[in-house]
Amino acid sequence: MTGLSLSACRSLPAHPDSPQQRDGRFHNVVQAEQPGWRRSLGILWRFMFEKPSNTVPPQPVPVQPLSTEQLQAAPDGSLFRLGHSTLLMKLEGAYWLTDPVFSERASPVQWAGPKRFHASPIGISDLPEIEAVVLSHDHYDHLDHHAILQLAPKVRHFITPLGVGDRLLAWGVDPAKVRQLDWWQSTQVGSLRLVATPAQHFSGRSLSDRNQTLWASWVFLTAELRLFFSGDTGYHAGFRDIGERYGPFDVTLLETGAYDTQWPDVHMQPHETLQAHQDLQGRWLLPVHNGTFDLAMHAWDDPLERIVALADAQGVAVLTPRMGEAVSLRRPSPTATWWRQLRPSGEAAKTVAHTAVPVQVQSARSTPLGSP
Repeated sequence: MTGLSLSACRSLPAHPDSPQQRDGRFHNVVQAEQPGWRRSLGILWRFMFEKPSNTVPPQPVPVQPLSTEQLQAAPDGSLFRLGHSTLLMKLEGAYWLTDPVFSERASPVQWAGPKRFHASPIGISDLPEIEAVVLSHDHYDHLDHHAILQLAPKVRHFITPLGVGDRLLAWGVDPAKVRQLDWWQSTQVGSLRLVATPAQHFSGRSLSDRNQTLWASWVFLTAELRLFFSGDTGYHAGFRDIGERYGPFDVTLLETGAYDTQWPDVHMQPHETLQAHQDLQGRWLLPVHNGTFDLAMHAWDDPLERIVALADAQGVAVLTPRMGEAVSLRRPSPTATWWRQLRPSGEAAKTVAHTAVPVQVQSARSTPLGSP
């Protein structure tokens, strides 16, 4: 789960024309269970005093450093994990960045809160010009205030769900660069089409602004590639509808991490991630939202270990690149189970490459989620 600031947050403009907004707040199609203050305090207590020791890696997470020259030399259709849900993609001759978080902590302050397991493979100053930053929602582990301000001069477009763009405007980002979309709306940036699609989550950066901004997943469409980026989401029936409308996807970039039975509606368990991939009619699955921050009670490598085991059992091809490692989105190849190298010697498992073959899956028609 992502921590919220105790400080007050200025009210954001309403978007009353959105079918997702009522009474100034955005809503999921299926209302998520509200934990209530007693349960919330219990979760906070367990986070503070009952954390298992294995929620952080026992050794440094391996990072493959990136340079400007390497990015410029990379072929079109390349992807690089920079950490958590921050992905750098080279598509249609330009660079695209999702949910950029470069600060040491995913927190409103840098002296407390979830601390990175590893540095970013490349710093903001070394990044090339960015065609677009695509944001899924406004939680601190997905929207980094400091990073946005540093990135703004070299970013041509910021593509956001409704309300998240208003935050950027309040931070001083040039309004001409910001595009805000509701679910099922699309925008064209050069030769690439982006579609904001439904997710099941929540938003807010303080105790007083919950759900004033929308959350979304994203479809990336180029002449040769169909990609899906989930942002944060619980499992929902809309995955099938997205797959029907825009699939099959060459690669799905799906949340796999920070899950717990205490908050089942807003983050997927690994078996739900696999089901979402199949609903989307995905060929290759690249699990994100793991390996960088301690945001739950599970072992730090549990998301990767579980999704690989589940996918291998069903013949689904999974990509688990090291941070900074190049992935070809056009012609993916097996990647190594690098996290097993970090285990204590008595627990180490042999590092092997995934050998599952991408499979074509069929998705049953579902009730549409949200309004087209």
